[in-house]
Amino acid sequence: MHVRASRISGVDALAALLDGPRARGAFVLRSVLDPPWSLRIQDEAPLTLVAMVRGSAHVVSDGHETATLAPGDVAILRGPQPYTVCDHPATTPPVVIHPGQRCTTVDGEDLSQAMDLGVRTWGNDPDGSTVMLTGTYHLEGEVSRRLLAALPPLIALGRDTWSSPLVSVLGDEVVKDEPGQEAVLDRLVDLLLIAALRSWFTRPEAAAPGWYTAQSDPVVGRALRMLHNRPDHPWTVARLAEVTGVSRASLARRFTELVGEPPMTYLAGWRLALAADLLLDPDSTLEAVARRVGYSSAFALSTAFKRVQGVSPQEYRRRPGVGTPGAARELHDGPAPVAAT
Repeated sequence: MHVRASRISGVDALAALLDGPRARGAFVLRSVLDPPWSLRIQDEAPLTLVAMVRGSAHVVSDGHETATLAPGDVAILRGPQPYTVCDHPATTPPVVIHPGQRCTTVDGEDLSQAMDLGVRTWGNDPDGSTVMLTGTYHLEGEVSRRLLAALPPLIALGRDTWSSPLVSVLGDEVVKDEPGQEAVLDRLVDLLLIAALRSWFTRPEAAAPGWYTAQSDPVVGRALRMLHNRPDHPWTVARLAEVTGVSRASLARRFTELVGEPPMTYLAGWRLALAADLLLDPDSTLEAVARRVGYSSAFALSTAFKRVQGVSPQEYRRRPGVGTPGAARELHDGPAPVAAT
């Protein structure tokens, strides 16, 4: 899945960055389980959303604290590191989930048929006491990495501080087998993820990135929206200052303080992130990509791209695994500790 620059027109920074990881064919599954149960997740997915419908579960992100989920709770896991979901941390995982959502025993025996319980439903007991929904995103590209870099390995949102009717709606829809159902599920998973992230980023412990917190500022927020909405425009600090109604010095100072870098530096990074994602489309010419992200020519884009990525756009496009997790450079490591509430 790659970002479509024509759709980068969100009303704020979060919307713009979330346009990259739209589900579009995300793996959505309803799990019905009865204790004892434990699932070792080694699918290497960059982002996974887990919502509890019934019962409880423990989520253990390798090397980090355990989060306990109850009905209505949601967990967001940033991959590709493995983790375990279980009825109790002491339960040894008999089931392993591999890349491609292939399910086996720890010895490699296939379990896909043995645990199939119907339409998008899987587990060890059709009447199990635990029901949870999982949406797995297979993200590609630099735009998505900007979002992932802002997340800790594990976020747990408790129903006492956060709730959404989308959990029950997704639970109802996931078992339906009707025309267009995949698109319905994609959109529901997107909406649930966005709602959960908005709730998370408002919390002090989230240490929300500058691109998120700055959107609430009447001046910098407007400047960010314009940069996201029109990356191809020949922006200057003077032009941004004019449309936001402040002086150039005031805008530059305020933007840098809130976002963490000057406006033109931010714009350059945003343009190159979009360009990297557009290069995933083999039908896009370098000249067309350059125009769509605000460079005057393919040569100008190539020069800037190689300076940041270390390879030319053509070399980047030819590299094996471009667009898969870890293939392109990480923008930064992001916070490490688990955040559970």
